[in-house]
Amino acid sequence: MADFLVTERLALRPFTSADVDALVELDGDPEVTRFINGGLPTSRQAVLAERLPKLTRPFPCLGGGVGSWAARERDTGRFVGWFGLRPLDDHSPAVAELGYRLRRDAWGAGYATEGSRALIDKGFTELGVERITANTMTVNARSRAVLEKAGLSFLRTYFADWPEVIEGSESGDVEYELTRKQWEARGARPAS
Repeated sequence: MADFLVTERLALRPFTSADVDALVELDGDPEVTRFINGGLPTSRQAVLAERLPKLTRPFPCLGGGVGSWAARERDTGRFVGWFGLRPLDDHSPAVAELGYRLRRDAWGAGYATEGSRALIDKGFTELGVERITANTMTVNARSRAVLEKAGLSFLRTYFADWPEVIEGSESGDVEYELTRKQWEARGARPAS
């Protein structure tokens, strides 16, 4: 399967059913899912029925392309997690949400920033994106740092009604954003 995006150290490709075990392992680590569901593991059945279909969902506005990709190290081929740049509207790529989830043993290597920056550049140069948004819990300092390193700016704090209260949710969630104009003003240039 052809890679969707290649960076200095990562290769991103569409997910397949062969990725189920890697996703179960990823979502089975309580530290990885701490700010998502309080650290509860995701069952194999839930990965098959919910997670994988979401990660392989095609978007009409992307010509039927997906908005999430499995990430592996280029040198070793090791699965390190996933990245997403999903349009918020099925029929327009103008606003897309950036997301990522990495294995704990891949934390601290700069992969989250590297993959996010590459997706941002591709979104603005090739996918028709005008604004990128990203959300995380207010207390998720690591993820907030990645968003800032990737070029996004804090927009607001908000309080959503989540089905289950998890540690830190009393502080709310934060939204970050980057517009095409801001991206260009920072020295990035659209593809000609």
